[in-house]
Amino acid sequence: MGEIWLDERQETAWRAFHTMRIQLLGHLSRRLAAESGMSEAEYEVLVTLSEAPDHRMRSRDLGRALQWQRSRLSHQLDRMEKRGLLTREPCPTDARGCVAVLTDTGLESIDKAAKLHVADVRHCFAEVLTPKQLDGLTAAARAITQHLDAEHPEEDRG
Repeated sequence: MGEIWLDERQETAWRAFHTMRIQLLGHLSRRLAAESGMSEAEYEVLVTLSEAPDHRMRSRDLGRALQWQRSRLSHQLDRMEKRGLLTREPCPTDARGCVAVLTDTGLESIDKAAKLHVADVRHCFAEVLTPKQLDGLTAAARAITQHLDAEHPEEDRG
């Protein structure tokens, strides 16, 4: 069994990643809200639905894609449905399920928000790193997600 604590290199990398994650995601979330009036959770739902065939997705599959608990997704969809960003329809293959469907209002909202959000991501993330750093970060992120996929099955996350 290894050491309890991280070694100096591991701790430095972890703390740098943790600090960057908090600051970057916090900044992007605040900008998204200020520019579009949209929360990060709303943005994630709308992006996922906008990329789905016919802008519709079974609620169960949407929750899996976002790695959200059923209750969190249900409450989020309730709020978004009240705002007219999406509708829910009965699932044709499962009487207990529903399908989330992006409305025209939701599509317009995500189109506007995405343009602003991508510009912010480019400015605060992509343009700050060199191509070599972007490649290294991509490789590191893939290594970690592949480990999680292999060692910790989906049902354990979300």
